[in-house]
This record gives sequence, C-alpha cells and structure tokens, in this order.
Amino acid sequence: MPHEVLTTIKPRKYQQEIFETCKEKNCLVVLPTGVGKTLIALMLAIHRQKQFPATKTLFLAPTRPLAEQHLKYFQKHLPELWADCQLFTGKINAENRKKIWQTADIIFSTPQCIANDLKKNLYSLEDVTLLVEDEAHRCLKNYAYTFVVQKYKAQSQNQRIIGMTASPGTDIKTVKQIAQNLNIKAIELRTRESEDVKPHLQELEFEKIMIDFPEPLVTIRNLLKTIYDRKINDIQKRKLIFGPITKTTLLTAQSKIMKQIASGNKNFNLLLGVSSCAQALKISHAIELAETQTLHSLEEYFQELLEQARQKKSRGVQKLVNESEFNAARAKTIESLDKKIEHPKLLVAKDLIETAISKNPKAKIIIFGQFRSTVTRIAKELNTIPNINAKVFIGQAKKTNKAGEESGLSQKEQSQIIEEFKTGKVNAMCATSIAEEGLDIPEVNTVIFYEPIPSAIRKIQRTGRTARLMKGKLIMLITKNTRDEIYHYASLGKEKKMYKTINTMKTELENKQKKLSDI
Repeated sequence: MPHEVLTTIKPRKYQQEIFETCKEKNCLVVLPTGVGKTLIALMLAIHRQKQFPATKTLFLAPTRPLAEQHLKYFQKHLPELWADCQLFTGKINAENRKKIWQTADIIFSTPQCIANDLKKNLYSLEDVTLLVEDEAHRCLKNYAYTFVVQKYKAQSQNQRIIGMTASPGTDIKTVKQIAQNLNIKAIELRTRESEDVKPHLQELEFEKIMIDFPEPLVTIRNLLKTIYDRKINDIQKRKLIFGPITKTTLLTAQSKIMKQIASGNKNFNLLLGVSSCAQALKISHAIELAETQTLHSLEEYFQELLEQARQKKSRGVQKLVNESEFNAARAKTIESLDKKIEHPKLLVAKDLIETAISKNPKAKIIIFGQFRSTVTRIAKELNTIPNINAKVFIGQAKKTNKAGEESGLSQKEQSQIIEEFKTGKVNAMCATSIAEEGLDIPEVNTVIFYEPIPSAIRKIQRTGRTARLMKGKLIMLITKNTRDEIYHYASLGKEKKMYKTINTMKTELENKQKKLSDI
C-alpha cells in the first residue's frame, strides 16, 4: 500500500476512495482546485511501481512551471532514493532526454515535449504503467495531450490512465470526447459542496457588487451600437448571417465567407459582407471595453484602429474610423477622461482592495481581468495607495502597446512575481487568464473578478484560488444593463449543466461496466 511509503502525508477519506477506483480503472478525477488531486496521483504512482517493478510513471501538465510544481510535490513526499524523478523540458537536449528516459522512474513533462520526442522515436512508452494527465479538459482535438495518449494506448504493455481536472466542460459531447480520448472507464466527481470534501475547505464568502453604468459611458455605447446595428443589418441584407447575432455567430459567418473567398469566389456581395463582418467585430470589441473595462482601454483601442487606418491596413478600418458616430464616441471618451471620469468599476475595485489591506495588512489579493490593458490600468491605480504593492501578472506572448512598449512576462519573471507574492512583498496581483490554471500561486484571502466570464471552466479555476487553507472571499463586479450581467448568468447556468453532464456520464460508464461484468 502507498501508506507504507508515505510517511509525511496521510490521505483524506475521499482521496483514499478515489485512489481505490483509479487502481482498478482508467479514471477521470474531477476535484475542486486545492483539495489534493496530486496526492491521488502520487499514491497511484507508488501502487503501480510496486505492482510492476522497474516500470515508469509519466506525469503530464500543460505548462513547465506546473510540471515542476508536481515534481517538487513528489520529491517532498517520497522517501529519498525511492524513485528517480526527472523533469523533461526543451532546455534539456534531445540526446540527454533519451538517456534520462532509460533510468528515470517518474517523468514530469509538458505534453509537447513528450510528443516531439515520440515523433522522433527517441524512446517508447512500452514501460509506462501509469499516465497522468493534469488539466485533462485540454485533452481535445489535436492537442499534444491526445497524441501522447494515442501513442501510449498503442505502445504500453500495462496501461493505466488518470485524467485530472477541476472542470472538464459543460456539454456532454465535450466530456464524452475527453473520456474517449483517455479511454476512461470511471469518473470520480467531488465539488466544494460534497459532504466528504466540505470539512477540508474553508468558508467561501461570495459577494456580487452591482454597479450603475454612468451616463457618459451610455452615450459612448449608444453611438457605437448605431454603427454595430448598421453593419449587422448590411450582413443580414446580403443573406450571409441568420438567426440571433452573437460574437460567436459573427465569427462563424466571417470564417465561412473567408473560406468561400479563398476558394476563388470573389463575388462582390461576399467581399462587402466580409468587410462588414470585420467592422462589426471591431465595434463589438469597443462596446465590450466601454461596458465592462476602462475608458483608458477604450481610448487605447480607438488609437489602435486609427493607426491601422493610417497605415491603410484594410479598407474596412479606414471606412470605420470615418463614421461620424465613431468620431463622436471617441470625442466623448477623450472629454470624459479629461474630466477624470472613468468606468466606476475601477474605483470600486480600488476601494475594495484598499479596505481589505487596511483591515488585514498581510492580506493577499488577486484581481482577474480579461485584458492586459485593464490589469495594467488597475495595477497603476492600486500603486497610488500606500501599503499596496501591485504587480501585473500576464502571459509570455509579446504584444506592443501604443507607446511601442512590449508587454509579456517570461517564465522567469512570472516565477519571480509568484515568489514576491508568496513572501508578501507583492500583496495585489492583477492577472489575466494566465493565473487561472495550474501555477503554484499561494493561498489568497480575496479573489476579485473585474468582470464575469461566460466560461464555467475558467470561473471554477479562478474561484479555486481562495478558501482552501483559510477563509476566503470571492467578489464579482457586475455593471448593470451590460454584457456583464449576461455573462454572469451564463456561467452560473453552465456550471450547473457541467455537474449534471458529469453525473450523466458517470452513470452511463457505470451501467456500461455493469453490463460487461454481467456477460
């Protein structure tokens, strides 16, 4: 049993129960963030090594820092010399990885790294008796995860696959696809409300703050909406889009038209339609910034469009910036900023964080925002407050802003900010989606959603950043009569649907297994 090897940690009842299922069957483990999925994987690695001596465990995670985090966890809890644990990254050259593979017992890596090695036939997965896929909701389409699983199914002698996630998706088709890709035979599901998990989590206080949408911003939105409606009307008249109009249906219509044009159909109706589509999407983005973000980010976007027009990047943008309503909306934005009028959310967020830090000087806070321009603006605002050291936490992709400055953090810079956050040198992290998943970010007292997001997966991951080891608070800022309200109710509905979907799948798998055992 794993307990004979593990002396530093004792599994909780639900971890033991899930482990018992994983021992027998390929299993999808759906557990909230921070309640110990990694321990289940560790117990399983010990069990498989004992059952099949001199074989390997392959532990995959979507990012290098996350793979490293799992390696450190294993090293911390496994007795010294019990197993040779190794981290595979692109920094280790291929020849060395080939050598290390021969002697390692447990390998931690990103799926891309292993997929590349397998394509080059550097080694085979025949000796791998346990494959762990963390953040298994990514095991879809052509992602490297799927490629590694297919190779594993083809090469391994004694297979066991475990998928781990906090949120696999909302529709049955997606969950079934993940289960099929991973050859899943059982699902173990727990939520924050599960009776056996509840005692191990701290109280999570939820506060929804409804914010009035002020008159100057309503005027800006109405001007932009006039252009948007005109573009949509044009696409509809050209019979290129049908049914309710959303950002998704617009993108789908644009993609279809582009395919027709690319295949040689240079029909005038299509060319004008695709231009209207592109303009509608740009204006839709501007409306989203006005409704849910900051006036600063809207003005930055206006400048970006004007620059694109100046460089004659597309006729559509040139046409767009000449629309009278566009110029009126921009003039109103500049006038509002000159009068020190901002989106009220920014001031509410600032007050919330200032109050939290004054009540508890050791408090750690994460505020999540959709866009880099917004989190940068929030951090700038927060750093005007004494006792607050706010840092922006964004992805690695380099993007150039209007001042010609490049944004984007290297993994080294990300690790440094996390370290400063752990020690308390940084007490407010202003983060985009990069901080939602996986990274070893310490326990936080408060998570603030600058805006609701329509994705249930991302909402669950953001929420999982607090109320694990100590009481936590989740605050959501919602601007009334904007897409904020739509997104908030959409994600609530999707979350309920997700748990219903997983339970349906779980029952289906159990019935299937029962039928097979009855034969």
